[in-house]
Amino acid sequence: MQEPIAPLRQFTSPAEFVSAVAAVLERVRTKAPRVHCITNSVAENFTANVLLALGAVPSMTLSPVEIGAFVARADALLVNLGTFGRERREATSIAVDTANQGGLPWILDPVFVDRAPPRATYAQDLLFLRPTAMRLNAAEFATLAGAGDQLADLRAYARERDIAIGLSGARDLIADGRRAVTLANGDAMMARITAMGCAASAMVGACLAVEKDAFVATAAALTIVGVAGEMAAETARGPGSFAVAILDALYSIDSDTLAARARVTVTE
Repeated sequence: MQEPIAPLRQFTSPAEFVSAVAAVLERVRTKAPRVHCITNSVAENFTANVLLALGAVPSMTLSPVEIGAFVARADALLVNLGTFGRERREATSIAVDTANQGGLPWILDPVFVDRAPPRATYAQDLLFLRPTAMRLNAAEFATLAGAGDQLADLRAYARERDIAIGLSGARDLIADGRRAVTLANGDAMMARITAMGCAASAMVGACLAVEKDAFVATAAALTIVGVAGEMAAETARGPGSFAVAILDALYSIDSDTLAARARVTVTE
């Protein structure tokens, strides 16, 4: 018997949206979802620490012998193209097939597709395999979509691809073609440490594991990391201490903090 389709969740106010974000955060901490990460070599350690601080459980193996078993027992999959050699391509093929066969949510982070055409072509091929969500920056989006980085561009592409998209920048834009929000949180220091965006994509995976609505999951992850970035910047003395402080912020952030700090614009 086919599972009934739930009505699309609409948000009429920032407060209602932030309440949904807080609920996702609570479920991540309660359920401790497993997120298997195919991510770049620069990002692995920080990404694992971010997921642990948030309340999720990371795994990172690339071995073709065992990655299928890891993904089959995970709750979500991240595919990050940052340092994408032959080993990661082979691992991705097995992992995505496993995820799709098992109905597992997965997120694509098409790092640096704007730097090399073969990488962009590979990312386009992965998009045809129907990732649940994609997080990227404006240059990467322009390469894949052939469009600008305005909210209307994002909504049109998300609608065409039937995907939730999180576009990170000075303001984060999230859309799924039918709904959109703009987030004004974050701090400039987030761009001064390596793998911050990669880790944010892994957080989207953690949220997808506990929230079936990919738009809500993507927006929740980017709201949480943006607010945590602001909290960390208040005590950091530079990039080194910021990298530690944001782990502490992700560990301690709660619903009251989200309600007080999240700066959200809900767009119909």
